[in-house]
Amino acid sequence: MDEEVLRASRHSRYSDPGVHRARWEALTPDAALADVVAVVRNLLYHYRADGIEVPPERRSDIDGRWAERILGVDAARHPEPLDAPRDRAERVAGCCRDFTLLTVSALRERGLAARSRVGFAGYFGPGFHYDHVVVEYHDGTGWVRADAQLDPSWFAFDTCALPERGLDGFATAAEVWSAVRSGTADPRTFGVFPESPFGGTPFVFDYVIRDIAHRMGDELLLWDVWGAMHGERAVEPAEAEWMDALAELVIAADAGDEEAVRTLASRYAADDRLNPRGRVVQASPYDLPDVEVDLIADAP
Repeated sequence: MDEEVLRASRHSRYSDPGVHRARWEALTPDAALADVVAVVRNLLYHYRADGIEVPPERRSDIDGRWAERILGVDAARHPEPLDAPRDRAERVAGCCRDFTLLTVSALRERGLAARSRVGFAGYFGPGFHYDHVVVEYHDGTGWVRADAQLDPSWFAFDTCALPERGLDGFATAAEVWSAVRSGTADPRTFGVFPESPFGGTPFVFDYVIRDIAHRMGDELLLWDVWGAMHGERAVEPAEAEWMDALAELVIAADAGDEEAVRTLASRYAADDRLNPRGRVVQASPYDLPDVEVDLIADAP
């Protein structure tokens, strides 16, 4: 079996449902991907995009990080099976990363190869590319991308098999970095939302690191910070050249270059600029103080 397919078919410590494994029994073994993501959407709402004010006592929902913990929060509020309808405001608050992680968890639980990819989506509105995380699953012949957050009735395309649309569709952070560096994309059109301080070249730089970590099974929060990440600091020329090579490697691995796959894995394992080594600084979308997190000791 292909190295990446094998890795993606096994649970990471983040996708493993742990003590809540039986919760996924609400899905039949032959459930279609559309059925899986419908159940996942029944568990979560987006803490910002869905227009629901998250009560202060529930703001920790968005820092669940582990599928086991997210499923546990849902189980405490809803002891009924996962496919029993939940009121939207009573679901677990999360973001695109969480919709993706739970979908990946459900697929891996059935022995299917799935992983999360971090990048930018151009299909939420014209003129801007929003930071986003999607599912990538292997259909037996190749990798297919799906947007687990989206209700399929909202869009004219198949959200369970995203069409190839370049930067107007979903593009990985590496693809965006390469486009920005070549001058074919405006870095100001990539970020959390237009006019947000979280965007531009440093933001794309950080997201390449996030995507590599997710690919390697460290499916961390979008506000976890580690290694060579920049925040709003300008990217120095030497750093940009380092990232150029990394982005090229990711793109080659995505194209099926097995040597690039092996090299990317070995670099991730060896380089502290990429690998969090079990520790991150957790920032907060709610402007709460940063928190240092021991990913081993704090795990469920």
